[in-house]
Formats: sequence, structure tokens, C-alpha cells
Amino acid sequence: MQARVIMLVDLDYFFAQCEEVRDPSLKDKPVVICVYSGRSQDSGAVSTSNYIARKYGVKSGISISLAKKRLKEKDAMFLPVNHKFYGEVSEKIMEILKGYADRFEQVGIDEAYLDVSQKVKENFEEARKLAQKVKEDVKIQQKITCSIGVGPNKLVAKIAADIQKPEGLTIVKPEQIESFLASLPVGRLIGVGVKTEKKMETLGIRTIGDLAKCDVQRLVEVFGKKFGRYLHNASIGIDDAPVQERREVESISRISTLKEDTRDLRIVLEKTDHLCEEVYANLVQQGLSFRSVGIVAVMTDMTIRSRSKTFENPTDNLGLIKKTVKELFEKFLNESELEARRVGIKVSNFAKKQEEQKQITSFIRPTRN
Repeated sequence: MQARVIMLVDLDYFFAQCEEVRDPSLKDKPVVICVYSGRSQDSGAVSTSNYIARKYGVKSGISISLAKKRLKEKDAMFLPVNHKFYGEVSEKIMEILKGYADRFEQVGIDEAYLDVSQKVKENFEEARKLAQKVKEDVKIQQKITCSIGVGPNKLVAKIAADIQKPEGLTIVKPEQIESFLASLPVGRLIGVGVKTEKKMETLGIRTIGDLAKCDVQRLVEVFGKKFGRYLHNASIGIDDAPVQERREVESISRISTLKEDTRDLRIVLEKTDHLCEEVYANLVQQGLSFRSVGIVAVMTDMTIRSRSKTFENPTDNLGLIKKTVKELFEKFLNESELEARRVGIKVSNFAKKQEEQKQITSFIRPTRN
């Protein structure tokens, strides 16, 4: 297989950094970006925070009330998530990154893979220089810092990008893969969550090096054929996945389990409002408008129920998603005698923003002077 040089560009504490750029007075303060549930002033969870806030234990996923306790008397700023603004900044940065890549793959609002093999002629020292240019260009044009990992594949590049943050640059050449991975905790591997990590501990596996020494057949026995082989290959830095533009998606959906089985609309909406925010962020990132909104519910008898509504014209309105989801669940729960265990939402019938604009302008006749 042809030698590759892959970069993973990770925009540092992106949401919080966007707010710092918009309001430079926030630079020296703890900044916390929140997803508010609307139940009370402090109900909801932390989406992300800047590094000043992280020093006090404020990280993604903790409650806003706990974050405020940890930052009491610290002159901290708590701001609501602004997906539209972050999406606009992300779009501009991604256009910069595309200019440096032979092949480009955006994997999140704040992450992208760049295959630069041809640009640097498979030379990792040239890749270092190119990565520095990328960092400088993004910082000059958008005032946003990023961390970059460079490796012979996506897996190694991703892990490398997490090593030095913020504003890090970590290069891992092919001959350095084994020494680079060996001492890292196994949880650094993509797909290894808390449960898998605990299961590995029972096998005496704590580091990626420990995993590399484990017999592949034993991994297959414990974790199944597909995942077991993936773990073995990942532990020795093997990843042949190409960097490629993502295919057009037909729908964007999110589903989540409720804390308790319920028919209470208020409890359902507390969960779906957060799912709506996540779906909306994905829409903004991809520059999509939608015409259809749907809901899904897994009931206590394990049946799956769904409802949807389609609009005449495409839109990208978050408020409309939440309003439609509320209407659909309100009607559905009134009709059902069963309680819901899991709830989800889906948007579909997409149009690119430029297509939407064409639809609008096609109805406007030019005026004569």
C-alpha cells in the first residue's frame, strides 16, 4: 500500500474559543458554554469550556449547577450554545483546510482529516512545515487556534492530535508508531469506552502496549470477531481507512434512552430538546436545510412508533424543529396507552443552502428601470 501522510486538525475548545474571539474580554476568564434545558435558570449541562474553566474541573457533560459551584467567585461567564454562529466560523475554517489537502474529510464541526501525501511527497518533515502553515493560516484568518496530529493513517493522526493541547503539533512517523502507542492508556483508542476499558482491565490490559501483546484469538473470544480484530489492528497502529469526502446523507437523527418509562410530555421534551440541538448543529455544519421533521419512540412492549411532518419549503429553523417535535409527541402520547422507553428525532428531505436560495429567487421577477 502506498505510504500516506494524514493530518487530523482539531480546533481547540471550539465553541468557547469562538466566544472569546467575538468578545476578547473573555480571554482571561473561565468560559462555559451551556445547553440549557429551560426547566430553571441553572438546569442543563455543560457543552464545553475553555482551559481556564477546565482547571477547576469544569468539563463537558457535567451539570451547569455543579459548574457554577466549582467556579464560584471566579468571575466566570456562562453562555448558551450558539450553533449557528459556531457553524459559520467552522465553515470558513474548513474552506481554509481544504486548500491544503489532497483529500479532505470533515468529521465534526471542529475536526477534519487531511490527506497531504502528495503535497508533501510522503515526507513527514515537510508535513511538519505544512502543519505549521495550516495553524498560522487558521489563526491569522479566523483567530482560532488548533491542534494537529500527523501520522501514516487516520487512527494515529487522531490520537496524536490529542497529545498536546491547546495549539499542539505531534508528528508520528511510521517507524515511531509502536513506541508512540505503547504507553498510552487503552482508552485513547477510538471505540474503547469506559465499559470496554473496565473489561480489558480484567484481562490485565491497561495500556495500548498491553493490548498489542494480547493474543488476537483471545480478543475475538471476549469482544467478538469484528471488534476483537479491530482492537488488535488498532493496538499496532494499523488503519487503512481512506480520507474521503462524506457522502450525501438522507437524514440526520438522534435517539436516547429516558431515565424512566413515561408518557409525560414534559419529561420527553426535556430529552428531545437536547437531541434537537445536536441535530441542528449537524445541519449547520453541513450547510443543509430540511423539509421533514420526524419523531420515533421505542415503547415498553419494544414496538417502534414513528410520526413525521413535511413542510412546503426548506428551512433551517431550530425553533421549528422543536415546535414540530413537541406537536408530534403531544399528539402521539395522547393516542398511546403505552409508556415510552426511548425517544428520538429525525430531519430529512434536505436541500443545500444555495439550492434553497435558487428556489426563492426563482419566484422573484426582475423589475425594469
